[in-house]
Amino acid sequence: MDEFIAEAVMLNGEPGTRDDVLADMRSILDAVADMHWEVRELLFDRDRIAARVVNTGTPVKEWLGVAPTGRSFEIVEYAIYQVSNGRFVQMTNLHDSADVRRQLTA
Repeated sequence: MDEFIAEAVMLNGEPGTRDDVLADMRSILDAVADMHWEVRELLFDRDRIAARVVNTGTPVKEWLGVAPTGRSFEIVEYAIYQVSNGRFVQMTNLHDSADVRRQLTA
């Protein structure tokens, strides 16, 4: 992802950096080593990209405040990106964290 993210980026409406995005992604992959994002829909409109993605995985470390239980999750994520000079300058993601926690503790 390093090559696709601008140095300065807006993350869900808040200013951030490429390092912030990479640290967040590393923390997810550290906790959910088999994390998988399956793109179901991808739309392009000039400098914007929208995606509907199904996320699946089985946490091996505490994640979202839930200790690993061996249970897996599957949720839908919606994401909108703005691109400038070939890099993401705005990244907005929405998924139901409460549903993830429910699936992991059910």
